Amino acid sequence: MTAPSPDLTVAVLAGGKSSRMGSDKAFVRVRGRPLIEDVLEQMAGLGAETVLITNQPQAYRYLGVPLFGDVLPDVGALGGLYSALHHSTRARTLCVACDMPFVARPLLEHLIALSADCDAVVPRLRAGPAGGLEAEPFRAVYARAACLGPIRAALDAGRRRVISFFPDVRVRFVDEPEIERFDPDHRSFFNINTPEDLDRARQLAGA
Repeated sequence: MTAPSPDLTVAVLAGGKSSRMGSDKAFVRVRGRPLIEDVLEQMAGLGAETVLITNQPQAYRYLGVPLFGDVLPDVGALGGLYSALHHSTRARTLCVACDMPFVARPLLEHLIALSADCDAVVPRLRAGPAGGLEAEPFRAVYARAACLGPIRAALDAGRRRVISFFPDVRVRFVDEPEIERFDPDHRSFFNINTPEDLDRARQLAGA
């Protein structure tokens, strides 16, 4: 395990509505305890600080990490990313979603290492056999100073897609051949949206 990056904030985003799950995804149990606890443990030691972005601080206060709400409410996932960077006190921020139970730390450490030379390091996966490449913005690293302004400009212009600001910053994409050196099965990007996903996650965790 590498030493914590002194200029890195780890921001866990727990602001989704969990509408398809029917209950808060952060508190479903994959390994016998709330998922948010698993995620925080897996992120331990990566950065100089860890923060949680949530609009329900009372539910997460017991975790003992700094809690911050959305700076701009009701603007979706891009607003969550903006809030994470806004509240970060370090030059770079690793943003991770609370509903991804499997972490390949060597992959995250690789993304962090690459981030010294660009404004954002973003993995991309192919969407199906004939699909195009899709960015994975919540397993990614962002430079606070370079990205805050472009994200705010996108939001002010009514552009809500998380990738809306990418043309305005220097993005280093990490595609599948590079990802597979560290995470051959792409498990880092498995997320839990439905009860069926939760069942599958439990199977994978047991395996």
